[in-house]
Order: sequence, then structure tokens, then C-alpha cells
Amino acid sequence: MFKAGQVLQGDFAHLKAAEFFPTISANYSVDEAAYLNELLQLADPGEAGIEAIRREARSLIEAVRGRDNAVDTLDALLRQYSLDTHEGLMLMCLAEALLRVPDSATADALIRDKLNAAEWERHLGQSDNVLVNFAAWGLVMTGKVVDPDNTDGRPKNVIGRLIKRSGEPVIRAAMNQAMKLMGKQFVLGRSISEALKNGRPEREKGYTYSFDMLGEAALTAEDAHKYMSDYRQAVETVGAEPQVGTGPRPSVSIKLSALHPRYEVAQRERVLTELFESVRELAVLARRLDVSITIDAEEADRLELSLELYEKLMRDPAIAGWGEFGLVIQAYSKRCLPVLVWLTLLGKELGARIPLRLVKGAYWDSEIKQCQVQGLDGYPVYTRK
Repeated sequence: MFKAGQVLQGDFAHLKAAEFFPTISANYSVDEAAYLNELLQLADPGEAGIEAIRREARSLIEAVRGRDNAVDTLDALLRQYSLDTHEGLMLMCLAEALLRVPDSATADALIRDKLNAAEWERHLGQSDNVLVNFAAWGLVMTGKVVDPDNTDGRPKNVIGRLIKRSGEPVIRAAMNQAMKLMGKQFVLGRSISEALKNGRPEREKGYTYSFDMLGEAALTAEDAHKYMSDYRQAVETVGAEPQVGTGPRPSVSIKLSALHPRYEVAQRERVLTELFESVRELAVLARRLDVSITIDAEEADRLELSLELYEKLMRDPAIAGWGEFGLVIQAYSKRCLPVLVWLTLLGKELGARIPLRLVKGAYWDSEIKQCQVQGLDGYPVYTRK
């Protein structure tokens, strides 16, 4: 049984990666309370360390709050309309859905449905940010303008209906513009070329980027071929970009489920042959063009399969010894630490450098729900965020 304390004691250093690999699965839904107690003992920085962390955190927060830009305005907006409020959920649903609506009539119907259902008045004057308060007033007025129940003949409702008829295109345009503003805070560009251009100021300061291709998983072979072409173009574009600043060159992150329609445990053999060839082709291209590649993490049930594929790729002569073929590790996974141990053993065994990117993890809600649907006794992720 895996014990977190054994990591620092070096109890696994003598093992081969293949010998340790089953330990990863054994930690799938380990008892959370007991395991967290083990981890907390490893993470105790002591009183002096805690005080240093507090000072550093305070200075960073004060520096961020001292800025006055669009990021802070957006942050204030998201705090005011947080996802634990009905209005926040409405805005999030609207923002996400408007990106997928193909025509104006449907967009107008969607705006009427969402904005009319919320109580925007209670948010008036609740934020210190002037623009957020203006947004609240705008949402109140928008809710009134698109209210479909204003059907009597009173003058104010006649005016309301006139505003409604002329106002919906204006509202739609404003909402789309707002979505673009929000998108700029989270999405660097609509293409790799645009992202490289928009990211240049930060790269000149020494920062770098790992570019993700936003999209869904492939459902058909045709989808996979399209995504493969997109990734190939992304690698070639980044590879042609001249070095900017003193930071590392930008890299490209690959989503395995976009490159094969049956990326699942039941199709293990196909994954380790067909998907292997696709990723290998991209890695060989990236190595030739000096572009780092990172394999993105996905759902918990695919973890061991992704690690098997990664090991096979790392042992391939065309990739071995490169040192720029990395992996994303999700910190919310109870298997995170065993995976890090396994990767350490693999790296030592191959004499290879393995770049890692530690992230929180983005599938928490679906992981919890999936386990509940299946009636499992535990969860592969920590239940407290």
C-alpha cells in the first residue's frame, strides 16, 4: 500500500517503473481523510515558512489590487455575479451558449429567456467597481426591455415594446461584444498566429506560453484527421516564430482525445498503435522544429492509459533523449503523487528529462458526478476544492 511518507524516505528508488506502476491504480479512491493527513505532514513548512508565505501572498495581493485594468474589472464582475448566484449562472450559461448560436433570431430568444429570469436589481450598488454597477443597471434595463409579459396597453409598456423591437439587435451586439472582452482575458487568439502576436509583449518580458487548441474530443475519424492537421499547423507556426525575449520558446499542448475517436480503456490496443502513430508524428515534427510538446491531462479513467502511451512514446528512438516531450499532472487527483514517483523512476530508467506541468485539474464536477452515477464507494479526486 502506498504511503506518502515513503516518498521522501526513498523507499521506491530501487524499483523499476513497471514494478511501481500498479501502485498508481491502487490509489484511485484511497480514503481521503487518512491520505490527506499523510500529505499534510509532508507539506508542513514550519512557523517561519508559514509567516514567509503570508508575507509573500500579502504583497502579491496588494500589487494585484493596486492595478487598474480590464482584468481587475472582469475579476470584480465575476465576484459580483459568482456561480453560487442565480444571476451568475445565467450569465455563464449565456456566455457559453452565445458562442455556439448560429443565427440572430436564436440569439435573441436565448437572451430573452436568460436575462428575464434573473433578479438583477439586488446587485445594484453592491460592487466597488463603477463599471460593474453600470453592468448591473444595464442588466436590469435589459431584463425589462426583453420582458415578454409586457402586453397591456399602458404607455410605458407600449414604449417598452417599441424598445424591445429595436433593442434586441443592440442587446445581442452588446452581449457579443462583452463575450469578446471576456474572451480576451482567457483566450489569447483565435489562431496560433494571432496568439503569438498578442502574446509578444509578455514574451518580451521573459514569459512564455503553452498553446492549447480549444475544441471538443474527436467523435469520428474525420474529426481526428482535422485536429491532427490543426496540431501539425500549430507546431509548424510556432516553429517558424523567431525567439523573443529571454524566456523559453512557446510550446504546444496536445489533447489526446482530439486525435482519436476511441481514446478509451476498452480500445487500449488501438490507442497504443493508432494514437501512438499520430502523437509520434507530431513529436517528430516538433523535435525537428525545436517546439516543446506537452500531453494534456484528461478524465481520471484515462490516466493509466495515457501513461502507458506516454511511456511507449518516450522509449521510441525518434523521441528518446529529446527532453522536450512533457506531461500535464492534475493536483486534484489522489494518484498525483504516485504518478510523480512513477515518472521519476521512468526518467531515471531512461536517463531522460521529463518536463512536467502541475495544474489543479478541470474535470472536478464531472468526476464526482460520474462516480455517483456508478455507485462507487469513493472518488478519484479530492472532494474539497
